Amino acid sequence: MASKIEVKDLLEAGVHFGHLTRKWNPNMSPYIYMERNGIHVINLYKTVAKLDEANEALKKIAASGRKILFVATKKQAKDIVAEKVSNVNMPYITERWPGGMLTNFVTIRKAVKKMAAIDRMKKDGTFKTLSKKERLQVDRLRAKLEKNLGSISDMTRLPGAIFIVDTMREHIAVKEAQKLNIPIFAIVDTNSDPRPVDYVIPANDDAGKSIEVIMTEVTNAVAEGLSERKNDKQEEAKDAPVADKAPAKAKEPAVAKEEAKPVAEKEEKAKEPIAAKEVAEPVAEKVEEVVEEVKAEPKAEEKKPKKAAKSKADDLTKVEGIGPKAAEALTNSGIATYGDLAKADPEKVKEILTEASSRMAHLDPTSWPKQAQMAADGKWDELKEWQDNTKGGVE
Repeated sequence: MASKIEVKDLLEAGVHFGHLTRKWNPNMSPYIYMERNGIHVINLYKTVAKLDEANEALKKIAASGRKILFVATKKQAKDIVAEKVSNVNMPYITERWPGGMLTNFVTIRKAVKKMAAIDRMKKDGTFKTLSKKERLQVDRLRAKLEKNLGSISDMTRLPGAIFIVDTMREHIAVKEAQKLNIPIFAIVDTNSDPRPVDYVIPANDDAGKSIEVIMTEVTNAVAEGLSERKNDKQEEAKDAPVADKAPAKAKEPAVAKEEAKPVAEKEEKAKEPIAAKEVAEPVAEKVEEVVEEVKAEPKAEEKKPKKAAKSKADDLTKVEGIGPKAAEALTNSGIATYGDLAKADPEKVKEILTEASSRMAHLDPTSWPKQAQMAADGKWDELKEWQDNTKGGVE
């Protein structure tokens, strides 16, 4: 991370203020520092630690190319979230949470496509052929869809994670994300239950300043992940032409060897033995040097693929249903690439996840080998289409 937030900054923003003691949730006790004037005070040292942990996970998800859905429908948070999240080009919900937004994503996508169809009608002129009453109805429908779903028009598949402000208010979003095994990041106050949340950020979720401070840190982490992804793509693009030019260099010694042969033959044909020896010896030495270089270069080239063979672990979170924690558990158990996962037995994968954490016992890995095989074969378009047509990776 570029700059780590300090406790002093959180204190000035009022992040430490919790709810009245009579409204508290006992499960939040590990994050509560003390009680003062009938109000719970949040431990900001734990807030900083949890915020850093959440930022690292969000950075990895953003770098993998997956979308992060931000949800904040309360009055204090909606404008702040819309402003911060739009800067990093991520989807967000600041109006009413549409029921089935995640569990019935196919239907929500149809509504978004309807909005796009209306825009096409206006461009190609068919909109003008409608009567005045029909035009008004279409305009009202377009405005309604834009208000509720305009911010998620670019989200063509289920998000890689969901970030929620106030889990008490957005309890439906929490349940839907749980059902589809989508990692949940959330700002959790003293009156909320942190147990369903994968990455808890204990903080005041009612004050605008508090929400703004947390959202600034979170969006900065997402922006870093996106910039890393962009840099990696640029490096890959640069490496590609270099790899194409490399074989051409290997041919140069062979050409030199061919040029050296006629010289040696001409010198051998010479009748003067002393002069022939004097010329032939340096030529022979050059030929031997060239032969050694030719032999040495393939060995160097052979070594490079061996290093490449020790490939890094694949990003298993691109498989629908696998979150960061599940991916970490699989990598630790030796299933680090798409090829490994494609060959793995779903029942064995289930056992690995259950041993790693009882909270992952509900995951269904039945379709993971199938998705991993498509990823291993490089069939990303086919994988994306399959994921769009299924709910949470469950056929």
